[in-house]
Amino acid sequence: MSTAQASKPVPVETQHEDMIHDAQLDYYGKRLATCSSDKTIRIFQVVKGEAKGEPVILKGSLGLIHLSDLSSLHAPMTVESSCGKKLALVKAKEAEGSCRTDGRESRNTLCTPQVVSRHKAMSIADNIVNSIAWAPYDLGPILACASSDGKVSVLSFQNDGSTDVSIFPAHGTGANAISWAPSVVSNANATSGRTQGQSSISPQKRFVTAGSDNLIRIWGYDEEAKKWTEEEVIKGHEDWVRDVAWAPNIGLPGMYIASASQDRTVLIHTRPSPSSPWSSTPLLPSLPNSQDPHFPDAVWRVSWSLAGNILAVSCGDGKVSLWKEGVGQGWECVSDFAS
Repeated sequence: MSTAQASKPVPVETQHEDMIHDAQLDYYGKRLATCSSDKTIRIFQVVKGEAKGEPVILKGSLGLIHLSDLSSLHAPMTVESSCGKKLALVKAKEAEGSCRTDGRESRNTLCTPQVVSRHKAMSIADNIVNSIAWAPYDLGPILACASSDGKVSVLSFQNDGSTDVSIFPAHGTGANAISWAPSVVSNANATSGRTQGQSSISPQKRFVTAGSDNLIRIWGYDEEAKKWTEEEVIKGHEDWVRDVAWAPNIGLPGMYIASASQDRTVLIHTRPSPSSPWSSTPLLPSLPNSQDPHFPDAVWRVSWSLAGNILAVSCGDGKVSLWKEGVGQGWECVSDFAS
């Protein structure tokens, strides 16, 4: 194992009164949202990696809150997903002059939520919403949701305030996780009008889902038919797939998807070009002593760094490990620590 070490974790006193189910930073790392079985969301300011001041507290949830998401660049908005089978969009109004609210210009300023209200609540599933994900900024304000009834819901928010909703079955026994592909894909083999070998960039509207059917499914939007269609199915896990994450690729050739499963394994699915088949490689947590791909417990979450070159893995034994692909050496654990 590499001698690289993660920085010392910084505890946050959330003052939640029950179990915390999820915590999410916004895109710029300036705000932290936490959600809990106490039916509240708490939003903290983050300064130099530490939560500062008193949080803004959102109360009156429709049920136990399992997920919150602040990652959208489109608006200072968080999304709560509850056991009440509904989503609530929670819009934060910023202090006057503190920052712009179009999501573009808050890299060097700290946005301080002053008034927070439930902007819109909607019922989109017949069961618990397990996962929510905002689309890449280039695609507009689109939110995708995966539910325990096996369905995926895609909500497109229009400029006139209306919302287009598309709901379709994805995993018969439950959809557990959803993750968007980068908004562009590099066609490394394109040669038309270019020097051979030079890449071209094409837009794409695509996401991946993981289910209790032990499968990963890739979905693309058919612009002519105006609907989402299943493009590919990736096998490899022997139990429920708990989480899936499509890596950012900043326009470079090749695509990476990580999946975590109840079978105690993490698979890295790679495709060097859009025309190539997917290949799957397991992480090997017991190296160099063993080639056994099994972690000590079920693996619950996987998350890529913004550059897409480091993968964080959260295991049921309470440990988090960081993985990086070595040149010609496969994937190696560069750090691990207790969460």
